[in-house]
Amino acid sequence: METDERSLFSRIIDREIPADIVYEDDEVIAFRDIAPKAPVHLLVVPKTGQYRDVAELAAGDPALLATVVATAKRLADEHANGDFRLIFNTGAGAGQTVFHVHAHVLSAPGEGNSLEEGNLAD
Repeated sequence: METDERSLFSRIIDREIPADIVYEDDEVIAFRDIAPKAPVHLLVVPKTGQYRDVAELAAGDPALLATVVATAKRLADEHANGDFRLIFNTGAGAGQTVFHVHAHVLSAPGEGNSLEEGNLAD
């Protein structure tokens, strides 16, 4: 039996799996998380599956990492109030479940809303 070694995100990039895409260019794609942990919870994913986590990306292509961060800022400006939390889970013990580097962009736009420290621990 043959197995598909491509990540879930590679399959989204190739349009084999649907996603609510909010941004795309030649280097990255961004879409809404299917299990959001904040009112705004977007994923920014490099289109290359070459890097498993942010440490590999930083070592292998710092310019692409800068693109991921700049995209996160742009999305926070467009979908929230510009304030955001940027999370990279690195390793299974840290909660990484898809081993294709990706950034979580979280925000709580609106008057009186905020992401309090510690409220994302579950």
